[in-house]
Amino acid sequence: MMSRSYTNLLDLASGNFPAMGGRETRERKRMPRVMSVPGFLTEVDDDQAVSVSSDNPSTVTTDRMIIVANQLPLKAKRKEDNKGWSFSWNEDSLLLQLKDGLPDDMEVLYVGSLRVDIDPAEQDDVSQYLLDKFKCVPTFLPADVLAKFYDGFCKRQLWPLFHYMLPFSTDKSHRFDRSLWEAYVLANKLFFQKVVEIINPEDDYIWIHDYHLMVLPTFIRRRFNRVKMGFFLHSPFPSSEIYRTLPVREEILKALLNSDIIGFHTFDYARHFLSCCSRMLGLEYQSKRGYLGLEYYGRTISIKIMPVGIHMGRIESVMRMADEECKVRELKQKFEGKTILLGIDDMDIFKGINLKILAMEQMLRQHPKWQGRAVLVQIVNPARGKGIHLEEIHAEIQESCNRINRVFGRPGYEPIVFIDRAVPIAEKVAYYCIAECVIVTAVRDGMNLTPYEYIACRQGISGSESCSNVNDPKKSMLVISEFIGCSPSLSGAIRVNPWNVEATSEAMNEAISTGDGEKQLRHEKHYRYVSTHDVAYWSRSFLQDMERACTDLLRKRCWGIGLSFGFRVVALDPNFKKLSIDAMVSAYKRAKNRAILLDYDGTVMPQNSINKSPSKEVLSILESLSEDPKNVVFIVSGRGRNSLSDWFNSCEKLGIAAEHGYFLRWSHNREWENCGKSSDFGWMQIAEPVMKLYTEATDGSSIERKESALVWQYRDADLGFGSAQAKEMLDHLESVLANEPVAVKSGQFIVEVKPQFEAFERVLSG
Repeated sequence: MMSRSYTNLLDLASGNFPAMGGRETRERKRMPRVMSVPGFLTEVDDDQAVSVSSDNPSTVTTDRMIIVANQLPLKAKRKEDNKGWSFSWNEDSLLLQLKDGLPDDMEVLYVGSLRVDIDPAEQDDVSQYLLDKFKCVPTFLPADVLAKFYDGFCKRQLWPLFHYMLPFSTDKSHRFDRSLWEAYVLANKLFFQKVVEIINPEDDYIWIHDYHLMVLPTFIRRRFNRVKMGFFLHSPFPSSEIYRTLPVREEILKALLNSDIIGFHTFDYARHFLSCCSRMLGLEYQSKRGYLGLEYYGRTISIKIMPVGIHMGRIESVMRMADEECKVRELKQKFEGKTILLGIDDMDIFKGINLKILAMEQMLRQHPKWQGRAVLVQIVNPARGKGIHLEEIHAEIQESCNRINRVFGRPGYEPIVFIDRAVPIAEKVAYYCIAECVIVTAVRDGMNLTPYEYIACRQGISGSESCSNVNDPKKSMLVISEFIGCSPSLSGAIRVNPWNVEATSEAMNEAISTGDGEKQLRHEKHYRYVSTHDVAYWSRSFLQDMERACTDLLRKRCWGIGLSFGFRVVALDPNFKKLSIDAMVSAYKRAKNRAILLDYDGTVMPQNSINKSPSKEVLSILESLSEDPKNVVFIVSGRGRNSLSDWFNSCEKLGIAAEHGYFLRWSHNREWENCGKSSDFGWMQIAEPVMKLYTEATDGSSIERKESALVWQYRDADLGFGSAQAKEMLDHLESVLANEPVAVKSGQFIVEVKPQFEAFERVLSG
């Protein structure tokens, strides 16, 4: 039973959070609203009597999916009489669309916040209504927590960092703010409380979405050891050199590792995450039958790489809507005789909008034939939050548009059409239908589905009078940044480095100058991919991999250990039995003869201790054990016999196995025995020059020469480079020492060459 504790905001940020209450709430549909002012959260017990058992079999056969995200897939509008709210599904929400890939009989529930501010007096009624009508559970965040959580930590800390922007400025608003982190943790806990209200932990799947909720897995896993849980990151994940600057880097990594499966759009993002786990947590990934996995305290966390797709049915329905509203016909008349290049981006500093506009200017200068003919229509969606530098970037874009239109514009022609407003989706689709080319020049973006939507729209629908008809030849062209998530999957696109304005301008010229036959071939290739790898394909694939990832854990016995964000679940073989101290003491007392073998580094002495010599307390305990006539006590170490003999000189009856048992001494008064089969160490003359070669090439590495072995250690070298060098050295040494009676082995930050011998047979038989 863990201790009882109070939890306030600072406790949460430092990770001292308790597990949430143990009463079953599935049968109680009425949900209390959360507190609306900051303060102390309810005191609760973390008691094994009320926690979820990891051994009880499930009695419910129907699986459910609980999807947790920052915002619910709902639209909310205040009623005209100002009494109550009206809600409807947001058909464009990815969270709603992914249901198409889940089994028909799987019940789906949503946990998230609303885009509108609900008065505390209405929260109970709204919660009940949304649960009954939409199977949605709203999380109401206090206004001050919401501001620090979303506009603060998410948008000003995580969003820039995950898009490779470091806080170089000394401006306080750019530096890490501990209070924003505290609000982030608190918000994640409030989402967790809502999950607890509806979860059936033995049968439900939980799918957490995006960077807003990266510490939520720890809250859930701490309360429900065996819950089936996945996480998908929809933003980029930065390289380890960028990510390691985050002061709470390890807390977030360890929280994510409490998931069973972690998904990314591209291998680049997954590779960066795995590199962070390796460099900061010492975890190495493995590939097994095509699946990537991280071993973490007996659990295998699967790494899923799958770019999300679009909802083809939704695109087609919007195209019909645009056709009915004659949107396409209107735009064709408006831009008659013009070649349309299209950009649709959110107002964000990472979208590279101004780079695109400058590339358009360069194209008009370098290829005058397009002056008066080519038009770049740039639609800018309103910013999703209070991001950084938005006013500056907006002013910069506006200034560029005005300048280019002044220089190249003429009566009836503007080369840049800048649409700075919320554009209805039907109007966007109409622009897709008339555009000869879509351009995406984001300098960093998680996925970006604009190219997919464009391809689907250019394919057209049957019976359309203004959109492309299915019987007409289909053609489309894409100029896309190589730094966006969809780039690897669109091999027919013209990929550009958006920072190279000149190259981007040439790509734009190439795109609109390419012949129709080439455009058709590229379109066909892209449409085959987009139409088959839609959002349903993505969610179906993720669920299948989540089921596979959870299967192994369900067969194991699980224990939760650790405090704060260091909490993790240790998964062990189902036949494993926890060592009972009482049973061990009883067996010790009954035994007539006992062999006690104690590893030195990491057991008798801490692994990271600077002073490796044993303390007086350790020597006293060892002396007491070895004085018992029923005991044979040995210190086992890879260290040399001279240092071990000096350290344990006072323990007269203590046995020492030096250099992993190559040398044995039964007591202080006995001579050292050589347990090796051979005293020929000529192989060292072969192995040592090889090790020196790698030592010179690997900064931070060194060679330790023992009487019977050679050890190359790289604990102080760069982890990635040192590991690669160790693998190469292992192969090299095995090759040159193939005919020698030695073993070449790799360990934790070491490669060791030692004679082949059997150790401790005499100790155990004696």
